[in-house]
Amino acid sequence: MLTRIVVLISGGGTNLQAIIDGCKNQSIPGEVVGVISNQSKAFGLERAQTHGISNFYFGKKNFPDKIARNTELIACIQSLKPDLIVLAGYLAILEPSFIQAFEHKIINIHPSLIPKYAGKGYYGMKVHKAVIENKEVYSGATVHFVDELIDTGQIIIQESVKLQPDETPESLQKRVLKIEHDILVRSINKYLEGEI
Repeated sequence: MLTRIVVLISGGGTNLQAIIDGCKNQSIPGEVVGVISNQSKAFGLERAQTHGISNFYFGKKNFPDKIARNTELIACIQSLKPDLIVLAGYLAILEPSFIQAFEHKIINIHPSLIPKYAGKGYYGMKVHKAVIENKEVYSGATVHFVDELIDTGQIIIQESVKLQPDETPESLQKRVLKIEHDILVRSINKYLEGEI
């Protein structure tokens, strides 16, 4: 029986696509059974629809009350019976009760070499801008378990890329994204094969 994976997104969903492709070409022994976004217009939801995957929006528009939103989000995911939850560019802080409900089942991809440029306020293009402004020699991406703090869980895989002399936040983002797709698929397999 294939492992059931739920993916949480906020944007375009390129990491989601890498997971879907991995499941389709059987490099991941699982299936994506649900995609959830906190943004109603996230292109990742369209990706899910294209592949016939159940998709849901839980955000401020349809659930203005934060507690109710969290409760419904937990119930929705529990109904999907996931073996693994992947945060693939999900730009919302999860409530402690959510993390407790799915303890040791949530992993996240972050576009930096944690512990650098991680934690509150560091996400997306903000990370890449900070890396360049601080004249770092290397950047990269990290897949880690999610705990009740931000970007502090056990690291699963981390890979680096050397910055180029003419690097821009946009060029760095593209290069790091390639690393993200690769290490996310590898991390999912490590989890599913019981290596971690």
